[in-house]
Amino acid sequence: MIDGFKKFIARGNMIDMAVGVVMGSAVTAVVNSIVENLINPLIAMIFGEPDLSGVLAFTFNGATISIGAILGALLNFIIIAAAVYFCVLVPINKFRDMTEALMAKTKAEEEAEKVDEEPELSAEDRTVLLLQEIRDSLAANKAETK
Repeated sequence: MIDGFKKFIARGNMIDMAVGVVMGSAVTAVVNSIVENLINPLIAMIFGEPDLSGVLAFTFNGATISIGAILGALLNFIIIAAAVYFCVLVPINKFRDMTEALMAKTKAEEEAEKVDEEPELSAEDRTVLLLQEIRDSLAANKAETK
């Protein structure tokens, strides 16, 4: 049971998810700052209100419906998604592609080296080659001594 849990934790999906959660929480502060210090002032310049919650809001029988608050949440989501995609996913995917290309190149080089190597010889073939080499060497020695 413990081994199954270890495999579950060590699986790539779990690690990717943990990285996503950590990066998401780290990006939240940046996105909140962008929204509060850039987008909300721009909205205030355009609509005259500091955030979208008061824009397109209407009250009926004591219930307030705020289309602007929904638009603000949607805008925050789009900004967070873009930040995570461009700052996290794109660099990781490029790194993975480079790694896979390098591994494929290395594997191709290893395969090429295997093709260039002489094929494995049987014990009998090696013995024959060794005897032929000895015969040639003895013949060369005999020719030198005459």
